[in-house]
Amino acid sequence: MPEGHVIHRLAREYDRAFGGRPVAASSPQGRFAEGAALIDGQPVTGHDAHGKHLFLAFPAGWLHVHLGLYGGVWWGVPPVPAPVGQIRLRLANAGHYADLRGPTTCELLSEGEKALIHARLGPDPLRPGADGDLAWKRISRSRTSIAALLMDQKVLAGVGNVYRAEVLFRHGIDPRLPGTALTELEWKAVWSDLIDLMAEGVRLGRIDTVRPEHTPEAMGRPPRDDDHGGEVYVYRRAGMPCLVCGSEVRTESLVARNLFWCPECQAPR
Repeated sequence: MPEGHVIHRLAREYDRAFGGRPVAASSPQGRFAEGAALIDGQPVTGHDAHGKHLFLAFPAGWLHVHLGLYGGVWWGVPPVPAPVGQIRLRLANAGHYADLRGPTTCELLSEGEKALIHARLGPDPLRPGADGDLAWKRISRSRTSIAALLMDQKVLAGVGNVYRAEVLFRHGIDPRLPGTALTELEWKAVWSDLIDLMAEGVRLGRIDTVRPEHTPEAMGRPPRDDDHGGEVYVYRRAGMPCLVCGSEVRTESLVARNLFWCPECQAPR
């Protein structure tokens, strides 16, 4: 599932391609035909993102998209080809087209309905003015593991499996530590780090979490070869040596997701 930086980047891409100009909207698949008809010919008047939720503003309402596990957006330039496959929504103008395929959610909302979605989400490190203290209040009262809490979108919005594993490693925190055992100082460091890491993810379009001294160039090692891209410490590196201490990176399933950590750098306390 795309993490929050992907959604924020996607919101900006939609705005660059369609902002302020009328778009042709259609639903070749047919599952969003009524909504597409309402926004057809209208301009995109704004964009927003909160965690893994994308919003595009039209005079008719807010287009709300959640990509889920299988959704994605395919971009192109005219001439616009005949639709192939299950395209939920196609937006097009004279310079661009974007095909939305396989999202979990594609719907048109009122301002009030949009507000309800924001209300049920935790703070997003990428949203200006987001308050990390709101997440801390929930974390500090919970005996659930910090690894699970970071993935709970009601606690913290936008963090997925990669950022979860990497930020805990960067701060030497055992992923199985209960939220009640995390110190407020540790949380403030994690929150600040997520703001920086995820902003860099929006800028680059990939997740890079290793510090300068652990890059391939600095260590004389080959770059990471993975379809997620980016240089990381533990994510998808199970069985490989830790870049810091050399211990074998471990993995286990937690809340139906693979958890990755270094047993030495993130030792229990």
